[in-house]
Amino acid sequence: MIIAFIIWSIIAIGFIAIGFSCYKSDVAVGFFTFTKAPEVKNIEDYNHAVGKLWFFAALVYELIGIPFLFLEQNSPVFILIVFAILLWLISLMIFYFKIESRYRK
Repeated sequence: MIIAFIIWSIIAIGFIAIGFSCYKSDVAVGFFTFTKAPEVKNIEDYNHAVGKLWFFAALVYELIGIPFLFLEQNSPVFILIVFAILLWLISLMIFYFKIESRYRK
């Protein structure tokens, strides 16, 4: 299951890369795929908030993947990982909508 954790970690590194690109962007960034960025009051603060959200998402995603190091293949505990990812996605959307409502014009 080490290979699964390595793949999981590569995806988390991708989230960190997205966070850096959001953090350094000069124009307002959209969070979801193919969405236009909202008109915001302060672009720099908004982009920093979205970048921090991606960093936090990568950290939580990596923590959710830690059981891959200790479980055997086809373990029933993987159902808990699936539910954790579902909660992770829902919480990401909630936090983004809070960020968007805070910085929207």
